[in-house]
Amino acid sequence: MSGRQGGKAKPLKAPKKKVVEEDEEDAAFKQRQKEDKAKLKEMQEKAAKGGPLLGGGIKKSGKK
Repeated sequence: MSGRQGGKAKPLKAPKKKVVEEDEEDAAFKQRQKEDKAKLKEMQEKAAKGGPLLGGGIKKSGKK
């Protein structure tokens, strides 16, 4: 056994976290994503209940 192979291995150092500054555009984008996620969750709950997804009525064909 040579050098560092024997014994306990040293843990690797964790990289430093970068400080990220958000501007108004990033904040608006995150807000939009949050709203879309809430809408999707609501639609999934409606689908699980078995109710209609949209308030559409009876579909009629163009032929009589």
